[in-house]
Amino acid sequence: MDDPCDAPRPVSLPALWLLVFMLTLLALGAGAAARGETPAAESVSRTFPAFSNPLLRPPAQDPQVTVHEGRYHYCESSLEGVFLRTAGDLAGLASAPARRVWAPPVRGPMSKNIWAPELHILDGRAYIYVAADDGDNANHRMGVLEAETEDVAGPYRLAAVLDTGGWAIDGTVLEREDRRRYFVWSGWPGARDGQQNLYISAMKSPTELEGGRVLLKSPDQPWERRAMPICEGPQVLRRGGRVFLVYSASGSWTADYCLGMLVLEPGADPMRPAEWAPAGQVFARNKHAYGVGHCGFVIGAGDGGDWLIYHAKTLAGDGWEDREVRAQPFVWDARGWPVFGEPVDPLRPLAYPVRTEGALVAR
Repeated sequence: MDDPCDAPRPVSLPALWLLVFMLTLLALGAGAAARGETPAAESVSRTFPAFSNPLLRPPAQDPQVTVHEGRYHYCESSLEGVFLRTAGDLAGLASAPARRVWAPPVRGPMSKNIWAPELHILDGRAYIYVAADDGDNANHRMGVLEAETEDVAGPYRLAAVLDTGGWAIDGTVLEREDRRRYFVWSGWPGARDGQQNLYISAMKSPTELEGGRVLLKSPDQPWERRAMPICEGPQVLRRGGRVFLVYSASGSWTADYCLGMLVLEPGADPMRPAEWAPAGQVFARNKHAYGVGHCGFVIGAGDGGDWLIYHAKTLAGDGWEDREVRAQPFVWDARGWPVFGEPVDPLRPLAYPVRTEGALVAR
């Protein structure tokens, strides 16, 4: 679990490193143009100071950032409950204090094993979707925390436990242009551990699903089945009418944890699994990072562009305690699809993503 009080300080890097980064970025942009991709300059500014990864040091995992009214909110959990960090820019989250906004009950459902909270602003109210159980993993369900006032900073109350038809974690909200909403999560196909699929359901309200769950994606590819067949951690990107569902695959405790992607074309029905086209593996381990997965996004981070936020293992061996949170910019290709590239060297300076009024989590 995260230690909500473990807040690293931003690193100040020499100007020479920034110059090297600028030259490298120019070269990458030229290469992207040659391949028909959107130039890197579209997604990262070369005019800001630099910072280095990690954004949060171990143990840190399952990052999710929501930008609301020009403020960046990072949602995380521990045994003590759900916490928010708030800052004026993305990199500032590293030194922002973690404030507890919800404390779990001492016992009973939603009291133990609090995992992967996500903050969403729906109909002007803040909600946090979080997985928890009563101490038995088989009883993991998705709870909905609702802000008691219009203040994103909370406090929050447990408003509902969603009827997901069984074991459920890593829930997220998909909202279409017509304002229809859908809930996507990771669940077991039956009553026992051993495989995790992605499921989807329509949302009647922020605290209630309607209709049964629909199987969206099962782990049927070799890169989704290392250590255990798993699809989890779904996250939504929207651009040009398309919906990109980026998810995590294989065992989260392994070096092979990675990201895959499904694509829904404009006008297609999210509740029809056949209309989601698999794009394959889109982000994986390299010499700079192991176990890269459970990502989040910040779109339009000032002139700093679009950013992928993910956790990575620092060791090749199995385990969870060595995970840290990193951030890096990504680009869009000529089709309008996201291109995440590879995990960057944590020693490489990156343009500092600054705050902008009107920055969005997805578009």
